Amino acid sequence: MKRLLSRAAAILAVVASTALATAEARADKLADILQKGVVRIIVFGDVPPFGAVNAQRQLEGFDIDLARMVADSLGVKLELVQATAANRIPYLLTDRADMNIAAMSVTAERARQVMFSAPYADTSLAVFGPKGLAIRSAADLGRNKVAVAKGTTEDIVLSAVAPGADIMRTEDNATAVQAYLSGQAQLLAANSVVVVELAKRQPAKEFDFKFALRRAPAHVTIRMGEQNLLQWLNTFVFQATLSGQLDALHVKWLGGPITAPLPPL
Repeated sequence: MKRLLSRAAAILAVVASTALATAEARADKLADILQKGVVRIIVFGDVPPFGAVNAQRQLEGFDIDLARMVADSLGVKLELVQATAANRIPYLLTDRADMNIAAMSVTAERARQVMFSAPYADTSLAVFGPKGLAIRSAADLGRNKVAVAKGTTEDIVLSAVAPGADIMRTEDNATAVQAYLSGQAQLLAANSVVVVELAKRQPAKEFDFKFALRRAPAHVTIRMGEQNLLQWLNTFVFQATLSGQLDALHVKWLGGPITAPLPPL
């Protein structure tokens, strides 16, 4: 019996030692970023005003400015990684980037794969179309085709509230917009802020509000388990809120200050 207990104790000691060594060997993303001196941040390149390529072929937008603020606060260089909505989480999971700042909102499905920071921007999602189309709810969609970028929150919510709808899921936001502009789809499901920008650029096209999908605050997202980086990001968002920097970004890119407190996560 003494021998059995001794062997069991030895096995437990080995298991505990291995677990500790594995935990110590696991890279801490915050420490890794600081050690390398570079932070890789996912952004959109085709979703103004969050992220788009300007006439000088440079990225600009709300999320681009926020990414620069993050890099400056960390004291490291910034590497922008362009992605589509559907690629944001895969890029994080395959370590092609350290964090995502490409207007991602919370869903329970996503929360099984990534962690969300405190919200940094306030937006809403809705369905838009021509004024002459009498639609005021998901029940009114009928045979009208709705264009939406796959993998976006608007895709997820629209699929839930209108499971029988004719939804045209495109590879990215730009293709969804083009489908609506060209008449391939009669309606567009999108972020309301994005649609305001579209209406400015496409004055000949109608973007009449049809019905709301949900409020959609944006969060920075990172890989599961990176608690130190999450704590740093939450502190960063808190400080940027108190200093007025987030309000300034809202005014610059979204047309006005934050009008209601962002809900805590």
